Amino acid sequence: MTMERLFANNKAWVSRKTANDPDFFQRLVNLQKPEYLWIGCSDSRVPANDIVDLAPGELFVHRNVANLVVPSDLNMLTVLQYAVDVLKVRHVMVVGHYGCGGVKAALSRAEMGLIDNWLQPIKQIMATHRSLLDGLDDSTRLDRLCELNVVAQARNVAATSIVQTAWTRGQNVQVHGLIYALNDGRLKDLGCTLSAPDHLEPAFRLIHDGG
Repeated sequence: MTMERLFANNKAWVSRKTANDPDFFQRLVNLQKPEYLWIGCSDSRVPANDIVDLAPGELFVHRNVANLVVPSDLNMLTVLQYAVDVLKVRHVMVVGHYGCGGVKAALSRAEMGLIDNWLQPIKQIMATHRSLLDGLDDSTRLDRLCELNVVAQARNVAATSIVQTAWTRGQNVQVHGLIYALNDGRLKDLGCTLSAPDHLEPAFRLIHDGG
């Protein structure tokens, strides 16, 4: 595949978008008011907007390998802060997917280079839930770890000073953990929504002035 093909695809896409809606792009210039932030995996098989059928301007997106929320990741924190404080999103969604290559790499324990450092949070999840994971076959173990990773990362989002400060000032922000199935295109809610400080373990709750 050459770069020329991408430019040809872009030209065709523009033509399709404007065929029945000539003002589509002009309108889009002033249309960044999303209610949702998607924190997902970089996997090319997981196209965020397509999965939830939202148009450009309706979904703010951050992606990295294995949809991790690392407290020292300034890239992720910047996206989260802008989404919550400026765009005023109402829903932050951590979205993993079954068969995640990053999670699989962590499970394999094979040396892969720089990415081994990035995947350490998943290895910690493996250690925490060892008794649960050790009794499963390989496929089920991978799927379960993908789910456990999403739940852990959703909690990490809620534990940030960004989200907790938003809650303190009365802003309605909910943090969700979802997982996507490559084999049928369906999203699953993992039932770990957090929407208030008391949804966090006490050790993670920040004490703000006056409270």
